[in-house]
Amino acid sequence: MIGNKRDNVEFIEEKQDRKEQKFGSIKDLLDGSLIANDFIIKQLPFIVFLVILAFVYIANRYNAEKVVRANIELTQEISDLRSEAITISSELMLISKQSEVARLVEKRGLGLKESIVPPKKVIIEK
Repeated sequence: MIGNKRDNVEFIEEKQDRKEQKFGSIKDLLDGSLIANDFIIKQLPFIVFLVILAFVYIANRYNAEKVVRANIELTQEISDLRSEAITISSELMLISKQSEVARLVEKRGLGLKESIVPPKKVIIEK
């Protein structure tokens, strides 16, 4: 029985040795022999693809954030311009009133007077 237990212990140790050889250890990672492993070399194109995909994902995220910021700025600018257009339109409507035009002409001293005679319609018969 004692010999049988010892065989089981050795079997477990062999199994652990195989695990370390397959996946590597910290020592293998530090000295670079893990990278030279055949399994890693076979998977290298996929790893490179994943790294490139990660860079594209990060770049896409930054670009999307930049577009959102620009959209917010343009929306704010449109709102400001709309308010300014309404203000200018109301000022123009006020200035274009007949009484306001007469007051501005008198204030600037242009020498023009408002006609008190209504206009007459000219009719030409053929």
